[in-house]
Amino acid sequence: MKRNPIYFLFGVVSLFFLTNLPQAQTTGGDLFELAKIKSDVKTKRVSSYDRSGGNNDRFEHIKAGEKRVIFDVNGAGMINHIWITIAPPPEKLNRNDIVLRMYWDGNNFPSVESPIGPFFGQGWNESYDFSCLPLAVGPVKGRALVSYFVMPFSDGAKIEIVNQADQEIRAFYYYIDYVEIKELDDDMGRFHAWYNHELTEALPDGENEWSALGKQGKNETGKDNYLFADIKGKGHFAGVNYYVHSPSPMWYGEGDDMIFIDGDKKPTLHGTGTEDYFNTSWCPKAIFNHPYFGYARVNDDNGWLGRTHVYRFHISDPIYFNESLRFTIEHGHNNCLTLDLASVAYWYQALPLTKLTPIPDKESRQPKDFIGPYQIHKWRHEWRKNKGSDRTLWGTEK
Repeated sequence: MKRNPIYFLFGVVSLFFLTNLPQAQTTGGDLFELAKIKSDVKTKRVSSYDRSGGNNDRFEHIKAGEKRVIFDVNGAGMINHIWITIAPPPEKLNRNDIVLRMYWDGNNFPSVESPIGPFFGQGWNESYDFSCLPLAVGPVKGRALVSYFVMPFSDGAKIEIVNQADQEIRAFYYYIDYVEIKELDDDMGRFHAWYNHELTEALPDGENEWSALGKQGKNETGKDNYLFADIKGKGHFAGVNYYVHSPSPMWYGEGDDMIFIDGDKKPTLHGTGTEDYFNTSWCPKAIFNHPYFGYARVNDDNGWLGRTHVYRFHISDPIYFNESLRFTIEHGHNNCLTLDLASVAYWYQALPLTKLTPIPDKESRQPKDFIGPYQIHKWRHEWRKNKGSDRTLWGTEK
């Protein structure tokens, strides 16, 4: 099939994800391609504009439990831009309770399923600025949700939201921009995203990180690792937003990434630590935004107590698989820590598509409470009693 010139339109993301690498290296990049005149291409948009010509440019009163289709088109095309903002704000309407689903080519199962906040890079039910190449959350106070992921389809596409909150969505504003084309090339992948959430279990002998409680065990197989994605089919992994809530000051990031490709029994790719997979080092807790990786939110508490949002996008280094990909990561070395973990994984997959595992339910998605000085003080009191209640105990006694 002759390659349609539209495939040079989408900049760095599509060049690396959706076209072959040698071609991308010789065209001069996205600004070079931006100067080319395209043929047989038409830009279109579906938005929440006021059909009466007025200024009420939003969907209103999406009731609790209601499902609302926000995009439903026929034919072939590619979504290349999404913008959304919602009222009331997060402190009144939990973004974890609004589920985003996307369907390609008439399938009756979604290829994207995630709470709307975590999909765009907003962990828990917080609202903060965040910027990387395919996603951004912008002013005011992280309320504008933006995606530049390229999302191809050959026979129609549908996007819906489901309000699982106990109250209505008062206002939902959005743009979904796409290009209409005559025919999609056979080698174009379909965009996928999947949310997971787990309260992980410590080891039976305790949270023995950094050998604080004795000799540490080993993990060679990835058993009990946290799961980013478990994919059946052919494609390439494009990245992950990872949300970590730690209930203690202990460093959470000694866990290795272990990636199993095409059914390998041992990790095909075995990393050296959480911060290493995310292109950082030495237990960071500083805001850092690179187009491909960074820390969008860090805790301001003691040690690593509290919430951290770290991200990694495989823009120039996709992880390729032909039959399957299982992407896991330890929660502390040898899975020794209790952590409240959530993630959204992103990938492109060849036809035929397979069903996603259903995402965790509304109740299990709720953020855990912060641990603060009050709880730590009570723990200290119990430790003092365990040590005989000596009134001069400091805290470093063995």
